[in-house]
Amino acid sequence: MSETAAFPALEKLMQRELERFREEHPRSAELSERAKRSLLGGVPMHWMVRWAGGFPVFATDAEGARFRDVDGHEYVDFCLGDTGAMTGHSPPATVRAVKEQVDRGITLMLPSEDALWVGEELARRFGLPYWQFALTATDANRFAIRLARAVTGRRKILVFNWCYHGTVDETFATVVDGQVREREGTLGAPVAPAETTRVVEFNDVEALERELGEEDVACVLAEPALTNIGIVLPQPGYHEALRDATRRTGTLLIIDETHTICSGPGGYTAANGLEPDLLTIGKPIAGGIPAAAYGFSEDVAGRVDAAIPEREADVGGIGGTLAANVLSLAAMRATLGEVLTDEAFTRMVALCERFEAGVQRAIDDHSLPWHVVRLGCRVEYLFRPEPALTGAEAAAGGDEALDRFIHLYALNRGILLTPFHNMALMSPATVEADVDRHTEVFDAAARELTAKV
Repeated sequence: MSETAAFPALEKLMQRELERFREEHPRSAELSERAKRSLLGGVPMHWMVRWAGGFPVFATDAEGARFRDVDGHEYVDFCLGDTGAMTGHSPPATVRAVKEQVDRGITLMLPSEDALWVGEELARRFGLPYWQFALTATDANRFAIRLARAVTGRRKILVFNWCYHGTVDETFATVVDGQVREREGTLGAPVAPAETTRVVEFNDVEALERELGEEDVACVLAEPALTNIGIVLPQPGYHEALRDATRRTGTLLIIDETHTICSGPGGYTAANGLEPDLLTIGKPIAGGIPAAAYGFSEDVAGRVDAAIPEREADVGGIGGTLAANVLSLAAMRATLGEVLTDEAFTRMVALCERFEAGVQRAIDDHSLPWHVVRLGCRVEYLFRPEPALTGAEAAAGGDEALDRFIHLYALNRGILLTPFHNMALMSPATVEADVDRHTEVFDAAARELTAKV
């Protein structure tokens, strides 16, 4: 029996919540209809069509851990731009730096002293000595993959089933009956993913060693923990096995910290002593201004330098006209220096522990076959009894109807969770009352779902 079938009241409750949402958001509904005349799908980015209420809330302004919409509602924001605003919205230090930099220039194709400060700070946090900059983590991952191929002479990469690395073509792959295939919903893939990619399940050391044993893989691109299919944590010893297998087979290890920066100031890498060859990160490091970075070990930096003649530095498929612009670097310096500090992470993790405990208490009180899992200041609940060990297990534990209901129930009560999955982030601006409000709403949803019809 599916989880949805276990809740006879779900369909009726969902209809009630849809009616409430439409009644309370007339201005957003009006703007959504207007948008259909000029924006594809009626939204500025097409994934915004997937909102639980049938149309998106149109925002007016945001500050700290809250935002407001065109119908006058205020929300506690646990989505926080799906990590892009993990700093809280418009942190004062970042805003000040951006305002000052705008008057001095936005993009110059020249270095600034801020770039030096940011490179030194990233080296301190993550332990990799050399850095480059991009505008998104997707670009950082693309560039890191290209460079890994260049220095190893190998063409393929390896990723984990149900990973998330932005819109990198090679990562939209899954494994079915031992065969690499396109992930469902992949649009316009340039080539069959089996030509570029090997895929294994997270935490499966045997499969990892088997695929790397072919010695045709340039790099493993890995999140330290899966984060976009529910949080799937590594089993004890898994990262040690991953590092050992990559070194034995001459494969470079790229760690993508874009989501797992939630683990601490130096991400999962610093918190758990990882030793990547390259590291990528984007989203929150500039307080919401587009920015990303990718770092290199001493060895890889030397190999990259040797592989790129100076005369070819601008034609190799690495970089972009607006990459490393001075506005992004000013925002990164302020954000890393004054917002995403050690003290901020201590508070954020404590709040996330409080969030986790509140959800677990509600699950226990209502005898629900669900679980909650936390990674630093990131937390998620999934509709299966036990935490998943692999991406496939996590995907199988999803329930779209319950997802939609929980999101809409929360939204109608002033709480925004990350769309498409039940993820919440803490920011430096989040307070205990915000967390307790979510606990109250989640408990109420659980009570209504489990009430006898």
